[in-house]
Amino acid sequence: MPSCQKHLITCRCILPQFKRVTNPPDHQFVVFSTVNDDDTINVKFAQCNNCGIVHKVTDICRSEIVARESMGSIKTISDIKLGFSTDLANLLEANNAELHAWEHAQFIIENKLWGDFIVLSTDEEAGLREGKYVRILGENMFKVDTFTREENVK
Repeated sequence: MPSCQKHLITCRCILPQFKRVTNPPDHQFVVFSTVNDDDTINVKFAQCNNCGIVHKVTDICRSEIVARESMGSIKTISDIKLGFSTDLANLLEANNAELHAWEHAQFIIENKLWGDFIVLSTDEEAGLREGKYVRILGENMFKVDTFTREENVK
């Protein structure tokens, strides 16, 4: 059965709000990767959502910066949207879903992994994490629901 993984890639860029900080935190962005039967990922290129620099994603949480600032071959939301039902595309757009969520939805539909879900948004307040997700039930069937869970960070 095909599998996938969302993971963080670290970029050397600095978010604008940290430009004047002495030791700014590294910027990280979420990448969606497909995983092979031998637990290796399919190498792909991803563009930083802050500075736009291209990364060659070689493993979970690992990448190499490519000496290019753009690549026309990187999949975009517009590319993925063409294969979706209008309702699902509208839902993802209304929730400002990032590229990794669109790629995950495409993976679920293409592999008929009915019942899998994608988190659309989360908020944290007083130790509670609340969120909204879409569960994909069929090619043109999905259900939006919410969740609440207690989070204890130690």
